[in-house]
This record gives sequence, C-alpha cells and structure tokens, in this order.
Amino acid sequence: MVLVDSHGSKDDGAMVDFRGNPVDKSKTGGWLAAGLILGTELSERICVMGISMNMVTYLVGDLHLSTAKSANIVTNFMGTLNLLGLVGGFVADAKLGRYMTVAIAASVTALGVTLLTLATTIPSMRPPPCTDPRRDPCVEANGRQLAMLYTALYTIALGGGGIKSNVSGFGSDQFDSSDPKEEKAMIYFFNRFYFCISLGSLFAVTVLVYIQDNVGRGWGYGISAGTMIIAVGVLLAGTALYRFKRPQGSPLTVIWRVVSSAWRRRRLPYPPQPDMLNEYYNATVPHSNKLRCLDKASVIEGDTPADAAKGVATSKPATVTQVEEVKMVVMLLPIWSTCILFWTVYSQMNTFTIEQATFMNRNLGGFEIPAGSFSFFLFITILLFTSLNERVLVPLARRVTHTKQGLSSLQRVGIGLVFSIFGMGASALVEMRRRDAFISDGTRIRAFWLVPQFFLVGAGEAFAYVGQLEFFIREAPERMKSMSTGLFLSTLSMGYFVSSVLVTLVDSATSKKWLRSDLNRGKLDNFYWMLALLGVLNFMVFLVFAMRHRYKVQNYVVPQQESTSTDAGNIAAEVATEGVGSSF
Repeated sequence: MVLVDSHGSKDDGAMVDFRGNPVDKSKTGGWLAAGLILGTELSERICVMGISMNMVTYLVGDLHLSTAKSANIVTNFMGTLNLLGLVGGFVADAKLGRYMTVAIAASVTALGVTLLTLATTIPSMRPPPCTDPRRDPCVEANGRQLAMLYTALYTIALGGGGIKSNVSGFGSDQFDSSDPKEEKAMIYFFNRFYFCISLGSLFAVTVLVYIQDNVGRGWGYGISAGTMIIAVGVLLAGTALYRFKRPQGSPLTVIWRVVSSAWRRRRLPYPPQPDMLNEYYNATVPHSNKLRCLDKASVIEGDTPADAAKGVATSKPATVTQVEEVKMVVMLLPIWSTCILFWTVYSQMNTFTIEQATFMNRNLGGFEIPAGSFSFFLFITILLFTSLNERVLVPLARRVTHTKQGLSSLQRVGIGLVFSIFGMGASALVEMRRRDAFISDGTRIRAFWLVPQFFLVGAGEAFAYVGQLEFFIREAPERMKSMSTGLFLSTLSMGYFVSSVLVTLVDSATSKKWLRSDLNRGKLDNFYWMLALLGVLNFMVFLVFAMRHRYKVQNYVVPQQESTSTDAGNIAAEVATEGVGSSF
C-alpha cells in the first residue's frame, strides 16, 4: 500500500487512493468511506466518556483514594489525552498521514482499554474491601496496583490523542471541496461527526455506566475494548474505499524555524524598508507591522561572507509568508488563554459533580440511577442547544446583526463563559443545600437537584465548543489549518491540568478541609464559588482581548506591486464572509 511519499512533489496536496494513484471518485470517498471512519470516533468517544464520567467513583469507592486525588487522576488523564492531540497531529502531518495515524492510534486505544479491563477485574489489583470506614480505616491502593491503572489510562490517552486530532480531518478528506455536491455533503459530515460524539457520550453515561456499577467494571470496560477492536477492523476493512492526502510537513516545524531564526538574528538591524525582507514580493500573506521582533527571522543581511566571519548567523532566512503565518498563530494566544478556564469548569462535571451524586438520593421508583449516569443531562443539553443555536438563535442573530454569521465565534465563546460562571454558582448553591440538609436531619436530597448545573455548563459547551473550534480554524493561517484542531484541543488539555493544579493548591491551603472524601464534612461549595469568581475575572480579561481582536483579513496590507485583481477578489470575498469591525 503506497500512502506516504516522503519526497515532496507538486502533487503532494492531491488526493490519492491506497495504491498512491489519483483517486477515482466513483470508487472512493463519499458517505460510505466517511461512515466507516466515523465508527472509529464513535468507539473512541464510548471508551473515553465511559472512563472519565465514572472513574472517580471507582477510585474513591474501590481503590479508597481521597476525593481530591481521584479528581486529579481523572483530570490529568483527560488533560494528557487532549494534549497528545498535538503530538498526533504533528505525526500525521510530518510523516505518517491521517489514515495510518488513526489506525495505529485506534489499535493503541484498544490495547489500553484491554489493560484497564484487566486492572479493574483482577482481584489483586484492588485493596481489601472497606465495610466500615469509621471503625476500620480503608487501605488505599498501593503503588503496584496504581501502576497498572496508570499504564492503562495513559495508553488510552496516547491512542485517543491520535484519533481525536486526525479522524475529523480524515473523514472530511473523503469529500472534494471543489465539487459543489461533495462540498455540501462535507457540511453534513461535520454535523454528523458532532452527532456521533454526542451519541457515543450518551451511550457511555447511560448503558456503560450502569453496567460498570451494577454488573462489574470488567464487563463495562470489556465492552468498550470490544467496541474499539471492532472499530479498528472496520477501519482497516475500508482501506480500498478511502481517499488519502500525503503528509506535507507539520506547521510546528515552520513555527520552530521562524522562532529560532528570529532569536539567532535578534542582533541584526531592521532593514530600511520591509520590502527588503526575504521573498517580500512573493508572500502569499502580506507583511504586517505587528510583532516586529519576528521579522528578524526574514532579515537577509546576515548571509554575507563578512557577517559570517563576524559570527553572525548565516542560516537561510525564513520567508515573509512563514513569518506572517507565525504572527497570526501568536495573535491567537490571548484568546486561547482565556478559553482555558471554561474547560476547568467543565472538568468538574466529570469529577466533583459525580461525587456529589453519590451522596444524594438517586432512587427513581425502585431503580437507583448510577451517579455517573447523571451526565446524561449534560449531553442532552448540549444536543438541545446545538439544535436551538442553528434553528433559532443564529437566524435571529442574523436578522439583528445583518451578517451571514449571525453570532461571531468570539460572541459564542463569551456566551459559553457566562453560562459556565452561572453553572458554578448553581453548583455551589446545590452543594450548600445538600450538605445542610444532611447535617440538620440526615436527609439525602434528590440527585435531580444537580440538573441545573449540568444544564448551565452543557449550554455553555454548546456555545463555547463551537465558538472556539470555529475561531481557531477561521483565524489560523491557511497552511496551518491542520494545526488549528490541535490548538483547540490544547485549551481542553490545559483546562483539565489547571483543575488538577487548583485542586492540589486548595487541598493544601485549606489543610484538606474543603475537598474531603466525605463531602458532608467538607466545603466543596467554597471551591465552586472560587471557580465562579475566577470565571468572572477571566470573562473580563476575555472581553478586553475579544474587543481588540480583528479578523485576520483586516490585518492585510497588500503591497502595491503585488496587488492583483484575483488577490483583491479573494480578500473582498473573505471580508464579506467575516464582516467588519471587531470580531467580538
């Protein structure tokens, strides 16, 4: 199978079949190929959500770890998984291609879930049961037992990162954007891709969580492992049907080259005119005056023999196009930094909110709902608001703003941040009521009191997820689109890691008084109030950055010598799509 040609050619960006020949549209791509690829994402979502939404109950109940430590294990796992998305994207872009990366990553995920099944099934991998914690202190899991658990979790994270960063791009490769009919199908593909994510999540938090709690962890994770193995088989079986795009090199390599070149040339003077920079008139992205320190990377003066004799860097300078593309990525970082806290708030839905449910009345008739299954309300809300956004809110916003977009990407992010603040406020109020009711007369209030916080954070995700993903894709340089998904995933990753840091700091600063394993003796509501306050401060910073941000087309200053009718038409079309003024 000829998929990778490490020697670049003019056709490297063209689509080929599994033998490396130009694609036959009648035999490759389309919905059948995309559907087989979607099966991999569906299986990955079932595995990851089945773990993250219910793992904290296993860590506290079976391994006898503290609530704070259990929460950190889950958030570190999710943070690593999303961070490895950057690695998966780099590997696919630089060498292996999307298909090979997804196939290998899916196999690694299947291995990881199989190890997790063994770790939760073998009796020696768990400490002795704890029947009465007040009389006999519970024995925590030892290092050997945790080592196998960590090995399984981070094997899953390694595979999940490779899938998450490439499967959507590989699926969209099955449609030709230059063909109007296939371009329309590609739009539906992304809708169905998001639907598969939500469908897999719903199955995980209902069916799988119930099996884990009432039949056995081994059965629950075993089903996930079997699903992933089947997905790998289906993906490989469809190899002849796929369209492939050869890897053309990672944008991260360009970024490193520009930054390192600018540093080596930092002592060189700026040229009198910007058109003296390397390949100024051949630039596909016009030169801008922002972040001038990076312009040093394209200064040519350091390449003379006299300068070489003086020890001045003589490496080949970067082009103006490369420098401007890196500038565009750097200018995304202020917004990127303010998106992190949303996912810190969201991570509480995987950890402390699930732990809250274990201390509440979960009976519905004669049936006790598993604590992890209350995440059902989170995903239902996401689906509800996703539908409302496209059918009601966006059309209404279009009438008000008279723009095609209706709500800009940053407006969506801002709405999501506001929802997350109210979500943490609701969480704090519910926890206060739950603890007070138990302390006063031993009453366990109904777990359905958790629905408001799931609803508010879920509504926030429906806005923030779409807004952030759209922002990074639209604002990233054209040649760095493949990296934009990884940049988005890194906000999720950092959000989970920030949650772990905050939990550790709060646990230490309060001498373990806020975040106790027995929530009835803790002050979890104070932790929620702290996140709400941080959310308010973060939102104010976000407003400043959002109001200063301009869409990338507004930074273009096209050199007179190179301004053509085609360039002007392209820019005018983009301006018409983006709108004018502040992107917020």
